[in-house]
Amino acid sequence: MNFSNSLMQNIIMLKEVFKNDDTIKFREFDNKYSKALKYCVIYADGMINKQIVDEYIIEKLMNTNFEDINTQQTLSPQNILDTIIKRVIIVGEGKKSKDIDEALKDMLYGDTIILIDGIPEALAFDTKGWPVRAIAEPPSEKVVRGSREGFTESIMSNTTLIRRRVRNKDLKFDFMEIGTRTKTKVAVCYIEGLAKEEILKELRTRLQNIDIDGVIESEYIEEYIKDAPLSLFKTIGNTESPDVVAGKLLEGRIAVLCDGTPFVLTLPYIFLEYFQIYEDYFNNYIYSSFNRMMRFLAFFLGVSVPALYIAVTTYHQELIQTSLLLSIYASRLGIPFPIVVEAIVMLIGFDILREAGTRLPQPIGQAVSIVGALILGDAAVNARIISAPMVIIVAITGISSFLIPKMLGVFMVVRLIFLILASLLGLYGYMFGIIGLFIYLVSLRSFGIPYMTSMANISSETVRDTTIRVPWWLMNYRPKLIPKQRRRQSKIKGQKGRS
Repeated sequence: MNFSNSLMQNIIMLKEVFKNDDTIKFREFDNKYSKALKYCVIYADGMINKQIVDEYIIEKLMNTNFEDINTQQTLSPQNILDTIIKRVIIVGEGKKSKDIDEALKDMLYGDTIILIDGIPEALAFDTKGWPVRAIAEPPSEKVVRGSREGFTESIMSNTTLIRRRVRNKDLKFDFMEIGTRTKTKVAVCYIEGLAKEEILKELRTRLQNIDIDGVIESEYIEEYIKDAPLSLFKTIGNTESPDVVAGKLLEGRIAVLCDGTPFVLTLPYIFLEYFQIYEDYFNNYIYSSFNRMMRFLAFFLGVSVPALYIAVTTYHQELIQTSLLLSIYASRLGIPFPIVVEAIVMLIGFDILREAGTRLPQPIGQAVSIVGALILGDAAVNARIISAPMVIIVAITGISSFLIPKMLGVFMVVRLIFLILASLLGLYGYMFGIIGLFIYLVSLRSFGIPYMTSMANISSETVRDTTIRVPWWLMNYRPKLIPKQRRRQSKIKGQKGRS
């Protein structure tokens, strides 16, 4: 639907569209030098910078003599529009639009619309000025060494944070809108020449096929575009840190930014990325390698310790030293529940306490964690409801899961499956669970990239940034299969750094 020539008719129509909405403001005024020039400025209150609208739009239009400016041309509607854009209003980006829906879409995102009597077109100028949260350290990714900047809810601020770190002409931002009602801005970010075209094409196809009323958070998009949508394991990463996004872009990955959320999606995402944190690359490589190996150990302990304990104490007591076996037996005297029920109850209780500590305000959450872990645990042991070894097993499992916070959901489900298999078949059930888990992980893909890439093929090259992190001057190549260009640096530079 297009605008009409009548200013009054356009105003009546738009007021009908926005009836019962007091945030949409209509400001009508005339030109000081020509009474025939009648204007109406329309904007969404709270979305614009009022000082810019008052001083650089309304005042300029009211006090400009168009006959003096256009001495060489006949004053026509088209000349007036071009003159306003090029010589009168100097704020932001200005554009013309005949389509009402397109103009209203811009207005609802912080632009100011200008209607002129006798002209069936609208002018839209960028006057965005809504409040934005200050840039601060992301609470989910605190670091000892590294940048303290984190993404905010403004997509333009987030693009700036990335651009500051990757000042390269090949860095591209491809914008689109998703959500039939919210019209949420989404940006696909990549480095041209590093990101593979086939992955970019597949991503754009999946994004364009999203059919939903609105997108409020990037998780909406993630669930629509990820491979294996029912999988517990992430095939698309997310982060609040511009450093992480910059590092992944330099490896040939692609980022998806969503307006209204500080969480940016990164893809392809492989299993190894669970164990990599970007602070590994800011610290000494020996210390970083040790921490990374600790995370691999924590993954094993987090999913295996309860299952192994139940399998050994129930079916394979001969594997336990006699004195330790007697101690475990003595601690279980008077316990009314089978050991598998005891383990499940304790693990569920631990997850309840963890969730309560996360959702409650920080001071109260810490108190709940302390009360639950110390007082309730000690009381349960003294009351002979839970055995003391089980408290130790659950504590080891819980602490290990905290080393990889993005895998908490995986820990909860996988260790429960392993626990049930071990309670039925002992160590054989546990081994069946391990084999099934590896087969499942190998079968996963992330935008065509094998989920276990860099881990299935162990070589001197792939090991440099997997279980360990070698010095930067030895990491000459990017990960296999993901980037278009694998070499990071020339041999000459690598030798210079090593010397």
